Amino acid sequence: QVHLVESGGASVQAGGSLKLSCVVAGVTRDVHIMGWFRQAPGKEREGVAVIAGDSYVEYGDSVKGRFAISRDNARNSLYLQMNSLKPEDTAMYHCAAREVWASTYNIWGQGTQVTVSS
Repeated sequence: QVHLVESGGASVQAGGSLKLSCVVAGVTRDVHIMGWFRQAPGKEREGVAVIAGDSYVEYGDSVKGRFAISRDNARNSLYLQMNSLKPEDTAMYHCAAREVWASTYNIWGQGTQVTVSS
């Protein structure tokens, strides 16, 4: 069973940067897609970034050019580098994984809070 634990969330000023980390624990051979999602109070969950294999990445329109997703297989970790942060980036950020047999993301972390003040 795979477990995801996020860290790195904090309160920052607009224009600042943060790097979120997600440690992947457990049997990971069936995990083939991972991503970052966020949810702000009163809003629907939003896809932030996705990574599959060694080279496919995709970003939500609101973060393109500012955020970068990466993974370190040796450390079983997923990262999200966030630059030029805006107040509208304030949300709970979740790491998620999709196993090869699943039709959607089926493993979720508890989340890490990012708060951006103006």
